[in-house]
Amino acid sequence: MLIVNLNIRGLGGSIKARYLRHIIAREGANFACIQETKVSAITDARCFNLWGDNNVGWLHYGGDNGSGSLLSLWHKEAFCYDTHVMGKGYIVVYGKHVKINCRCVVVNVYAACSLSDKIVLWKELSDLKKASSDVVWCFCGDFNAIRKNGKRKGVSMRDSNTSEMRDFNCFIEANLLFEIPLVSKPFTWFNSNGKAKSRLDKVLVTEEWMQT
Repeated sequence: MLIVNLNIRGLGGSIKARYLRHIIAREGANFACIQETKVSAITDARCFNLWGDNNVGWLHYGGDNGSGSLLSLWHKEAFCYDTHVMGKGYIVVYGKHVKINCRCVVVNVYAACSLSDKIVLWKELSDLKKASSDVVWCFCGDFNAIRKNGKRKGVSMRDSNTSEMRDFNCFIEANLLFEIPLVSKPFTWFNSNGKAKSRLDKVLVTEEWMQT
């Protein structure tokens, strides 16, 4: 199943909607995980417009008046929705990949900045995965964390960063996840002057996902 993952930094007006439609159409996406919609509510009409089709299912987490908001979208011919769990920083969608008749779980993630909030998020996601009989999982999103030195430039590395890396890697290893490598750019976030940059956006999957 082909998934588009994008931190859109505000859905805004028609320009970003056209940009998202273009990516979905160009890649032939079945599912889209969008972070930072920066809106507290959304409608069917807007989701249909974002995808360019009305045969689309969706779930939106409004966050705190739009802050930390998430949107998960899928084409109903490709993904059959079953149920979901939603919480601060995540939307977990359970369903079936129609083409190969395989049950799978897609998790849309937008982590907070503080390490304490991230630890809570990782524990909640770990608990959900352990409680499920599904083994085919994909975690997409902005994890706001790096896994090792070199994945953050132009920012001082403090003790808290070392703890963050350790705890994030523990989450990945405990859940038997593999990181899908980036094909082109090594960083996914840049500050306004371009001097500070980090590899924050990731796709983490189970081995079974790679085999489907």
